[in-house]
Amino acid sequence: MICGKKPGVDCFTKIVSTLGPATSDKEQIKALALAGVDVFRLNFSHGDIATHQKNVAFIRELSEELGVELGILADMQGPKLRVGQFKNGSAVLNKGAHFRLDMDSSLGDETRVMLPHKEIFAVMHKGMDLLVNDGLIRLKVLDFGEDYADVEVEVGGVISDHKGVNVPGVVLPISSLTAKDLENLEAALQMEVDWIGLSFVQRPEDVSKAREIIKDRAWIISKIEKPAAIEHLTEIINLSDGIMVARGDLGVEMPIEMVPVLQKKIVYACRRAGKPVVVATQMLESMIKNPTPTRAEASDVATAVFDGADAVMLSGETAVGAYPIAAVQTMNQVIKNVEGIQMYGEIMDLFKGRKDIFGTEDDLKIDEAITASAREVARHLPGAAAIITYTESGSTSLRAAKERPCLPILSITPYISVARRMSLVWGVITRRVAEPLKSFDDVGKTAVKQAKEVGIASSGDKLIVTAGIPFAHQGNTNTLHITVVD
Repeated sequence: MICGKKPGVDCFTKIVSTLGPATSDKEQIKALALAGVDVFRLNFSHGDIATHQKNVAFIRELSEELGVELGILADMQGPKLRVGQFKNGSAVLNKGAHFRLDMDSSLGDETRVMLPHKEIFAVMHKGMDLLVNDGLIRLKVLDFGEDYADVEVEVGGVISDHKGVNVPGVVLPISSLTAKDLENLEAALQMEVDWIGLSFVQRPEDVSKAREIIKDRAWIISKIEKPAAIEHLTEIINLSDGIMVARGDLGVEMPIEMVPVLQKKIVYACRRAGKPVVVATQMLESMIKNPTPTRAEASDVATAVFDGADAVMLSGETAVGAYPIAAVQTMNQVIKNVEGIQMYGEIMDLFKGRKDIFGTEDDLKIDEAITASAREVARHLPGAAAIITYTESGSTSLRAAKERPCLPILSITPYISVARRMSLVWGVITRRVAEPLKSFDDVGKTAVKQAKEVGIASSGDKLIVTAGIPFAHQGNTNTLHITVVD
């Protein structure tokens, strides 16, 4: 495994960076891209539509300027369950005290506060836990009605205005897209973003309903942050175009010791399905305030890379942090060091042979056999420089990435939407051509030209070319050819 030497071909594992007040101008966004960012995340939980539009324009201009297809992920907020306001802005809840949550809109105090969510009361039962302020406060339900719940404070602390509420262990009768989300979703689609981040996914139907609205205007990345989603993980992966391991809420609603286990489970399930997977939340959290991360954070990033995640993500580190560029540079260096050692390639090869994780390569379909063969040729062919995929839908490139080959994947496509979406996919470098190619000979000639321009091949190198013939038939990869660079 060898990292490249220029923007857009740096490493196999991609970097997603969240934009915010610390990175809200073109020069900052350019600096992030040059530091190694492949995909920019627009967090619709914060900021206004005008700001997001401005950032989209900056990113598209930079793509042209740098000659690199930078992706854009528009992350929807999803339902936010929060308590109301307090007379003094906050109150202290002591362990063992009794407290009431209700639908009364009057200001709260040490005895009660408004919980304006009938959906929570609809699934209430005695003994259930309610978590407030990212789980720092834990309440147990003693009694309840259709508009109130009497609780005991199991873990106390300061509770203040509009703190979030989590309800672990139940499926809430609530859509993953709120009225605000629907407005933001339409705005994001008009901006022609590449990926839509779908929050609060609890069941497969949440993804299906979003697909009815989004159609093919963007790809959907479902955020796994609810325990209910784990129970339907396979169906959610199959219905989604990608998955995000959103460890923040997941770590609130499930025992913290389960998060590393679930991270691996989700990453491996996505790799088995050939769907891009992003590991997110608190990867370099201390760099919001400090110029260097903790050793544990560096190891956390490395673990995600060793697992074979398609991308790792920065949130507050680049959105509001004091050292956004340094955070990206640090993440990039960790990725390079992991991918630069022999062990990384051995682990990728080892996992391909794990039938319990990735299944067997027996009885492959034609398209799977071709891409599996391309991976083996890449390992054993002297002078091989890259795997080339010609794709009009993205499926050929996704199949190549699923194999986690030892060479970069140069994805050639005539469609800008496909090129931009591939920016999130492991190992894929994307180059656009002006119009659909007509023959395999055209693909070979274009592959040589583009590989030389990108800088991943030179005279005498060999390119492993895969495509589907006839062209324009999705999921039809059926041809493998070796082309020598002149």
